[in-house]
Amino acid sequence: MEGFEGRLVKIRVKEFSDLARLAASGIMMGQPTYIIRFTPQSGSCVYGVMAVFKDFYRYYGIPLMYYWVDEECKLPLDRNYVIVRSDEFGEHVEFNKGFKPGTINIPVINLKEVPEFIWKPS
Repeated sequence: MEGFEGRLVKIRVKEFSDLARLAASGIMMGQPTYIIRFTPQSGSCVYGVMAVFKDFYRYYGIPLMYYWVDEECKLPLDRNYVIVRSDEFGEHVEFNKGFKPGTINIPVINLKEVPEFIWKPS
């Protein structure tokens, strides 16, 4: 792991649904998974999922953060769950104020202060 000691590797995903799908897959495998949400000084909203790189040669144990940036903070900030479901019409990702039975419910954790190892102020 030369060069990666103590460093969080950030991976930006294309769409919020990619991040939700990643979190849902962790929950389906029995992993406690949540999405963090914070607002850096730029005024955008950042959503992220923390993970650890496993089973890949010398990169075993590297901390990862998959993230997506809502440039204009358009996603609802007053809802603390992401709901993921799939049916014959496709994948559905939505925000909700609480749990929704029969779906995958991912809690959203709002960070008041962001540790520098996650996101350094610009």
